[in-house]
Amino acid sequence: MALIGLGVTGGIGAYKAVEVCRGLQKRGHDVVAIMTRSATRFVGRVTFEAITKRPVITSQWAPGTNADIEHIAIADGIDLLLVAPCTANVIGKFANGIADDFLTSLYLATKAPVLIAPAMNTNMLEHPAVQQNLRALASRGVRFVDPGEGYLACGWIGKGRLAEPDEIVTAAMEVLKPTDSALRGLRVLVTAGPTYEDIDAVRYVGNRSSGRMGFALAAAAARRGATVTLVAGPTTAEAPAVTEVARIRSADEMHRAVMARAGNTDVVIMAAAVADYTPEAPASDKIAKAERPLTLTLRRTRDILADLGALPSRGSSGTPILVGFAAETGRAAEKAREKRTRKRVDLIVANDVGEPGAGFDVDTNAVTIISDGPDEVVALQSKDGVADAILRRVEQLVRERVATAIRG
Repeated sequence: MALIGLGVTGGIGAYKAVEVCRGLQKRGHDVVAIMTRSATRFVGRVTFEAITKRPVITSQWAPGTNADIEHIAIADGIDLLLVAPCTANVIGKFANGIADDFLTSLYLATKAPVLIAPAMNTNMLEHPAVQQNLRALASRGVRFVDPGEGYLACGWIGKGRLAEPDEIVTAAMEVLKPTDSALRGLRVLVTAGPTYEDIDAVRYVGNRSSGRMGFALAAAAARRGATVTLVAGPTTAEAPAVTEVARIRSADEMHRAVMARAGNTDVVIMAAAVADYTPEAPASDKIAKAERPLTLTLRRTRDILADLGALPSRGSSGTPILVGFAAETGRAAEKAREKRTRKRVDLIVANDVGEPGAGFDVDTNAVTIISDGPDEVVALQSKDGVADAILRRVEQLVRERVATAIRG
């Protein structure tokens, strides 16, 4: 039985939190409710006290000798912090480290996994500030139960209503599921984001990669108990909390960073969008604009994945498991199979970036995972979900390698 901190914030969907609480209890878990002051305008605290048989926390200034540190005690005791509904206001506070009430202080103090069920008006949900806050939280490992579509309290029809209680409870059960991962204790290196190849002191050649897929993989590996090193280019998303973050800019810098660490790594996941070409002779100063065309001579960059696959000891139990990505436009799976064979990669992820919602700089993805076994098609979903699917296949490869070593 787990102890779940149920955060309830001030939205009309707060009434659904009562059913969420009941659903968690039916699955054998204990619940402590934490309500913001605004939440009490929608649902009375006595309702949750009657259900949970526990005092409802509404203030960090409750009387008592240890009231001022109670959020620390609860932070250490809970197995999950679930916030349903979670308003745009509280999402913004979580994302920016603002701790002005009990719930926001608890969020900063706890090491438990965090699951958020956003609920708000459609325009609020789509606002760039809210989207940026959601991305920041996702990059730190926070998980979400996506809001549903339908009639909203404001009278609109659209996306933003709180997910149904059963969906929220199911998501919570997934987070609480015991993790006996084959990655626990292993060293995992993940690359993420683009590389920038300088033309001169001002301009560069780059791509639209945000780093979110690589960051989702790094966060998912860390949740599984791996020691994670993240080698990241200039990203627009915030890196998750992992053991080491090595920041690079160019393809050559990423090559050096990866190859220097590969010998001490169990799994390498090359999710970065590394430039294939770089200017041969970048100018140290800004190139002045002129009427004539500008000609750039590009040279091939070092192929990191191919160089890893060509290591002299490749194929032995001491070399890392290699996971590559093939970002293509059309015939992605076919091209990825050829790439996997040519570069001697254990597993490759085919990603058709031309498909809506599955390319760069979006929160979702759809991929095909290709290895020696049957292909696995992962339908369009959050990049966190795609990361979990990829790591399940990596765990399978780890278990197979261990079994082979035992038999050998």
